[in-house]
Parts: sequence; C-alpha cells; structure tokens
Amino acid sequence: CRLVRLDPEAPRTVDPTYARPSDTVGFADGFPVLVTTTASLEALNARLPEPLAMTRFRPNLVVDGATAFAEDGWRHIRVGETELALVKPCARCVLTTVDPETGEVHPDGEPLRTLATFRRSDRGVLFGQNAIPRRLGTVRVGDPVEVVE
Repeated sequence: CRLVRLDPEAPRTVDPTYARPSDTVGFADGFPVLVTTTASLEALNARLPEPLAMTRFRPNLVVDGATAFAEDGWRHIRVGETELALVKPCARCVLTTVDPETGEVHPDGEPLRTLATFRRSDRGVLFGQNAIPRRLGTVRVGDPVEVVE
C-alpha cells in the first residue's frame, strides 16, 4: 500500500450548476459532503425486508433528532464551527446495493429497489443531500446542528 494525494495543480471542480467556480472535491464522487438523517434511514428500513446500516450510503454527516427526509428542505446548516450549503439531492448508484462489510451485492438490489418505490425523481433514486462547505471549522460527534435556511 502507499499513500496517495490529489495533484494540487489539477483540482477537481464540483458541478458548476450547483457550486461556485472555486468549489472543489477530493476523492468523493461528485460533492465534498453528504448529509443524511437517522430518521431517513429508519423510514427506509421500515419498508425493507431486512434493515440496512447507514454505511451503505457513505455519508459524512448523519443528523439525529430530525424528521425523516427533513434534509430535503434544508439549504444551509451550521454544525459546530462549520457551515454547509446543501445544494442537491443525492441520486444513489448501484454501490448502495453492496454490503461494505462483506463486499457482497444484495441479491434483490436493495436498498435501491425499495427506495425507487417512494424516492424516485427525474434526477434518479434519492437519499441524502450533497453539500459544500461554506465556512470551514471543526465538527465533532454530538455537535448541535442548526438549520439556518
């Protein structure tokens, strides 16, 4: 194994439809941060034959104490010293059907199959919100989350 880094001379920019020209992303797929809520996962798990862990969705921030899919209405949140703009619902890919612990693909295509029954839009099957930091700072487990907008 070896440590790798992104070339500072070749930054990856975020989709300009949702971001500022200076916004960049490192090793993440398309946006630097993914925000979800425990209630959203609980709502999904209530519909699944067997509950799945949040790790299937690879979020950076998981908010507790909100209603299911409340994150869909948030535009700007503050967590600790950090402020985030929630800019776009996250259209989920087939990777969510892979168990991150075992590497096995779910035989029935879950959770995408079930999500598609109630979270499908013209943008895809949605779970979580893509976010971009607007003020950097430290985030700690247990920090209060303030919905600014």
